[in-house]
Amino acid sequence: MILLVLIASVLIAGITVYQYREQTKDYHEERLERKEAQIKQSISYVLQETTYPVNTENLSLIFKDQIYQIADVQNVNFNIYDLEGELKKSSSPNFEKDSISNCLDSEVLNRLGASPNKRYIEENSAAGDRYQASYTFINDNKFKPIGILNLPYYEDPTFNDMELREFLTRLGLVYLLMLLIAIGLAYFISKYITRSLDSVTEMMAKTDLTKRNKKIFVEDTSSEIGKLVKAYNAMIDELEKSAAKLARSEREQAWREMAKQVAHEIKNPLTPMRLSVQSFERKFNPDDPNIKNKVLEYSKTLIQQIDTMSSIASAFSNFAKMPAQQNETLNVVDIVRLALDIFNEPYIHFISDEEEIIAKLDRTQLIRVITNLVKNAIQAVPDVASPRILVSVASEGDKVKISVADNGIGITDDFIDKIFEPKFTTKTSGMGLGLGMVKNIVETYNGSIDFTSQPGKGTVFTVIFPREQPTNN
Repeated sequence: MILLVLIASVLIAGITVYQYREQTKDYHEERLERKEAQIKQSISYVLQETTYPVNTENLSLIFKDQIYQIADVQNVNFNIYDLEGELKKSSSPNFEKDSISNCLDSEVLNRLGASPNKRYIEENSAAGDRYQASYTFINDNKFKPIGILNLPYYEDPTFNDMELREFLTRLGLVYLLMLLIAIGLAYFISKYITRSLDSVTEMMAKTDLTKRNKKIFVEDTSSEIGKLVKAYNAMIDELEKSAAKLARSEREQAWREMAKQVAHEIKNPLTPMRLSVQSFERKFNPDDPNIKNKVLEYSKTLIQQIDTMSSIASAFSNFAKMPAQQNETLNVVDIVRLALDIFNEPYIHFISDEEEIIAKLDRTQLIRVITNLVKNAIQAVPDVASPRILVSVASEGDKVKISVADNGIGITDDFIDKIFEPKFTTKTSGMGLGLGMVKNIVETYNGSIDFTSQPGKGTVFTVIFPREQPTNN
């Protein structure tokens, strides 16, 4: 809209200037013709009243005084030449000083003679102003040419230029007002048009695959915006259906994987139990004097495998359902030291620059985090010549930082993304639920767990807990 107003203003200004110039040109041409006709009429009157013979030789005598009277009445100067182009008489008193005007150019004479209406207009410019000069024949009473009338005409553009400037100024003010109105209208119209687009953009920015997304409801929209809103709402419906299917598929897949893991872990102790029973059945001899010791040995083997199955069931139960948090004000340094007391390995060391770091945490869950991380560290250093595990506790502002570092085998890049996944393990025994359980506990406290590792050099696990927990915990 603004561009159209600007283009229109430029075009109209250009057309206005062109029209004024054409009108000025036509005006001066018509004025020159009128002046020429008036002078010729006066010359005809003088030729009728003169007592001199009307011929070329007497032109200077015939118009000796009358040329000044005509020039004064018509308010314009003119010159009279003979048919050879030589100046005979001029109304300008100083014509003798103008050597150029004493004789006409041959080209003027040729053009005048070749003109069908016996009239020639010469156009020039002088000092930036347009100059015209008309040449026409002076005829006697029998319409025979006896001389040439030359009427110089200098156009004065001052008045027309002043009018043009005034008109352009007024036109500019009008278009300035129109431009301001166009800017205002463009602003409000664009705001009205883009209001719906802003709503769509805002809702699209808030679209989240993990949450329920709201639909867009916009009133008084154009058909195009309405189609866009309708398409977005349809997309939200499809997105919710797809998210529900994906969540259901992920749950089913998780349960299938968990069922496979449970079945695998249960089968492991069942095999030695079966072998023990079969061996007992095959070798059982009631008359054997050592039968009692053999029965006790078989029973001990079966009880060990049953205990293994029980621990498997307990581990999966603990992972599936974490106990409710019982937050209390604890000295984290003392609790971590207490958790390390159950380990007898001499290469486990504990350091803390502070004797007391107070935080609100669940004692049991904090001990479970420490023991799981230390167990993983112990299992990472069996083949190291000088094993070392370092557990440290420090405070960082309103957070507590616990680190467990070892110089074990480390974690390769292939396993980094899977280390916290349930059922994932690099060990030959165990269910791979330890780190997944630790991550679950830490995240319930709005904390974080991370690790750095170099294969062959060791691993450092870092856990950060906030000291104060939200009231809803």
